[in-house]
Amino acid sequence: MELEIRNLSKTYSGGVKALQGIEMRIGQGMFGLLGPNGAGKSTLMRTIATLQEADRGEILLDGTDVLHNHDHIRRILGYLPQEFGLYDDMTTRQMLMHIAMLKGITSRSDRKRAAEHIMQQTNLHQHRNRKLGQFSGGMKQRFGIAQALLGDPRLIIVDEPTAGLDPEERNRFYNILSAISEDRIVILSTHIVEDIRVLCQHMAVLHQGQLLFSGSTEEALAGLKGRIWQRIITKEEIQHFGDYNIILTRMMGGRILLHVLSEKEIPGFSPVEPDLEDVYFHLIRN
Repeated sequence: MELEIRNLSKTYSGGVKALQGIEMRIGQGMFGLLGPNGAGKSTLMRTIATLQEADRGEILLDGTDVLHNHDHIRRILGYLPQEFGLYDDMTTRQMLMHIAMLKGITSRSDRKRAAEHIMQQTNLHQHRNRKLGQFSGGMKQRFGIAQALLGDPRLIIVDEPTAGLDPEERNRFYNILSAISEDRIVILSTHIVEDIRVLCQHMAVLHQGQLLFSGSTEEALAGLKGRIWQRIITKEEIQHFGDYNIILTRMMGGRILLHVLSEKEIPGFSPVEPDLEDVYFHLIRN
């Protein structure tokens, strides 16, 4: 499978350019879409999921025009939006059975089997008779992941899926997505660099509706290899480094870790292998 996006643009009322001529190809496996809040990630996800129209451009899934074949795409789509509502008086099992019916699983026995499987997979089985209105934010997010995976979709879109999850839940989510992504397209939209580092071999970076990078994580890191230098300084010393191309600052035990971009060795700094945070902040700040 391959998803191809051609010259996709969207401008909202008021002149906000949410997407500006986006071009990318997404193959099978995990694909990370990284960017700050307001970058256009959710707009792109909703457009791929056929929930809103683009002003211009095309989206093709194995040659099928996504923007003009909504029913075809929705039959093979699993979607977890950033915000979603639930029927508070329904139990986990009842809601999953209902969603399975909406996804076209007409046999009650098949719906029950699909719901049972997905509850086991997402660690919701012990909560199968619990009403959704009693769920915490993290539990609701876990349910959202479960409904997105229901029906064995071939294209899965998850928008900020790890928000609100504790470390154990996040690790379980990583394992689920890694297991299912081998033979389908899974698009993970997030502003958390760690999500991309753990899960994705290919990624794109969006900022203010523009595509800053699309390719493999290895290519992204290779572009900064030998160009990142680090030093730990005190808070008082930071004022002396204003002329450096600082791409990352991080507090460490009351001191500041600096990552600086430079083509040449910097006296007092040591070389360091770049990571995806360096890539991300370098792209955003430039």
